[in-house]
Amino acid sequence: MSLASWFRWNEPANRISQRSPTEMVVETLMMELNWQIKQAEKQQRERENEYRKIKTGVDYGWLVSYPKQSYDISPGERLQLEDMCTKIHPSYCGPVILRFRQVIAEYEPEVQEVSRLFRSVLQEAAEKIKEEEEAKKLARQWNTKNKTSLSLTTFKSRSRISPFISDIKTISEDVERGTQPTRRVWSMPEFRNAK
Repeated sequence: MSLASWFRWNEPANRISQRSPTEMVVETLMMELNWQIKQAEKQQRERENEYRKIKTGVDYGWLVSYPKQSYDISPGERLQLEDMCTKIHPSYCGPVILRFRQVIAEYEPEVQEVSRLFRSVLQEAAEKIKEEEEAKKLARQWNTKNKTSLSLTTFKSRSRISPFISDIKTISEDVERGTQPTRRVWSMPEFRNAK
């Protein structure tokens, strides 16, 4: 029996790539949520100890043993949060985590409030992603419309256009007769009154 069989060195590297990017995003974001819950519990315990120490004047913190994690999210809420995490694009995973940490540092929430803050950050990110997708879609539509309109513009510019020829006399036409016509910008077609 060889030593290589005891160790997993020769295990194929495709094991890492078996998970989809969406699964990795969900796992990463949920790990961040769990870590922030643990940190909020720890801070809450420290605040309680400080309060007791101030109230009694004696520190019995060395006698107290705390459970590793006493607060847990309900399964239904966890599923909802995981579903929201699937809507986050992998490129937004890092910014979502940074925003979540910023919100946690700003509000210093109780343990029960951490999941609500996480939900709000996920909703904010999903709305931002949706807005960016709509902007990209509009940009693509504009680019395709712009290409077709440019081809029509070059075709139309070859023909003579006289939109100001009409039988109706106006006051502004009488005023403009006395002035010299101004030259237009080179990129604009020149319209002249053909009389």
